[in-house]
Amino acid sequence: MDFLTASTHLHITTWVVGLILFFAAAAMAADSKGRKITQMILRVFYILIIITGGALFFEFSSINAMEYGLKFLFGLLTIGMMEMVLVRGKKGKSTGLFWLLFAVFLFVTLFYGFRLPLNLDFLAF
Repeated sequence: MDFLTASTHLHITTWVVGLILFFAAAAMAADSKGRKITQMILRVFYILIIITGGALFFEFSSINAMEYGLKFLFGLLTIGMMEMVLVRGKKGKSTGLFWLLFAVFLFVTLFYGFRLPLNLDFLAF
């Protein structure tokens, strides 16, 4: 399972695709067949994000266990808010609070992800 922890590229790819699918599904009509299909594909990507993130967590959490644990927790909360936005939107309920929580949790998750030692050095590009 070294391919899961050799670098962060697989994990980053899964969450970028997941975010694209999320915004695409959120922009579709609530009762459309395309949204239902997109949401099912997105749920597969939730699983892939959790698997790749969990592998990285278990491999590298010994570096800084608290911060990696917080990133893992906020990542799960971000996925939870993504799902809440889509499900409540489909039911016609208000989603404003969940959009706000999604944005906050995503920001914190990205902050920890890029702050931790196993990150991309954007200044090197």
